[in-house]
Amino acid sequence: MDTVPQAILKQAQSLPEGGVLSPKEFLHLGSRAAIDQAFSRLSKEGKLLRVARGAYVAPVYSRFGARAPSSEKVIQALGEQNGEVVVPHGASSANVLGLTRQVPIREVYLTSGKTRQLTLGHSTILVKHAPRWMMALGSRPAGAAVRALAWMGPTHVSKSLATLRRTLPSSEWQTLTNARAGLPGWMAQAIGKEAMHG
Repeated sequence: MDTVPQAILKQAQSLPEGGVLSPKEFLHLGSRAAIDQAFSRLSKEGKLLRVARGAYVAPVYSRFGARAPSSEKVIQALGEQNGEVVVPHGASSANVLGLTRQVPIREVYLTSGKTRQLTLGHSTILVKHAPRWMMALGSRPAGAAVRALAWMGPTHVSKSLATLRRTLPSSEWQTLTNARAGLPGWMAQAIGKEAMHG
């Protein structure tokens, strides 16, 4: 039979890159103190990385040594584990959609859950709670457009929408215009105006 640390490691290694482990999943193997101690020891030894309170991931091993898993994969796994919607921040969406050349310095994601900070290797990632309308369209291009517009703000909305109408696939543009009722007034109005030019 495996020891508690071996059982934890076995589970960690069976997960895809970025898969999140929680000490709560192992309470059937021993007392909470014993489980916490095993996780603590495994992270001190570098066999697990503690990304947040009660959340650990396995490092990824390659011929270049160990590295932290990709932040997107960890964020996605955490979201699934907690039943949250987690999407890229408006600044990164605006960059990806070609509305700005500015590259965000810090990795920030938006979540339907609570705001928290994650540590992944040497970087800190902020996962910020955001209003429901920002996440209603999920991670699809129309959803990224909503977050990008929110980040760009009312002063740049017309110019941004003109670009989006040209660059978004027509089905995504349609999704964006159909979602107006759930968006802030200034954004809904601007999308409506742009849609009339179409």
